Amino acid sequence: MAAKAKTGETPPPTPDAAEQLRAFGSTKRELLLLLKKDGEADLEGLARTLSISKMAVYKHVKELEHTGLVERFSKRTGVGRPRLGLRLAPGASAVFPKAYASVTCAVLEFVEQKMGREAVEAALKSRHKTILPTYQRHVRGDDLETRVRELADLRDREGYMAEVRGAPGGRFELLEYNCPILAIADKYWEACKVENELFRKVLRADVETTHRVVAGDHVCRFLIKPRAEVEG
Repeated sequence: MAAKAKTGETPPPTPDAAEQLRAFGSTKRELLLLLKKDGEADLEGLARTLSISKMAVYKHVKELEHTGLVERFSKRTGVGRPRLGLRLAPGASAVFPKAYASVTCAVLEFVEQKMGREAVEAALKSRHKTILPTYQRHVRGDDLETRVRELADLRDREGYMAEVRGAPGGRFELLEYNCPILAIADKYWEACKVENELFRKVLRADVETTHRVVAGDHVCRFLIKPRAEVEG
């Protein structure tokens, strides 16, 4: 049994998110990612998607429950007995990428205390102004669909678990299933506002934020449509 750390001693470092996720076998990783993207599922649906038996899924779920990453709930789908539903437990957010949120929050809190709330938005805008050239180098498509897919690829590499779907009327949905800046956006809603403005500039399109993880949705959804006139 490991010795308990003495008072005042620095506790051993915990694995980072990527290391924790890599520690699981491929099936468990895929199961966690499916629940992250879909919000909830049941044994039958997971078994079908993963191409394994319901019993095999159940064993993986039991192990993930034991580690505090998955939880069960009763899911009523109509008349009759409720079905067993599965979703990520609150503690599961720790195994998905973060963007140094604790450090950034501390800095923004300091800015707010010294210069007020308006200065927080100014600081966030300054940060996005700094990264705008990098985004513009990666998002250079001649048409809107290409630009949206280039942005999704970039955001996916940054840990947002992004994907694109077509929508009626020449519009597109950008879906992000992970929010590395969740702790920041939870305290400073301006982060979402400034992010939307960044997307508008990079895509040269209208962007409406319809769902936000910070508001309790399981996905951040951006509805993107062409502008009547492209800004110069």
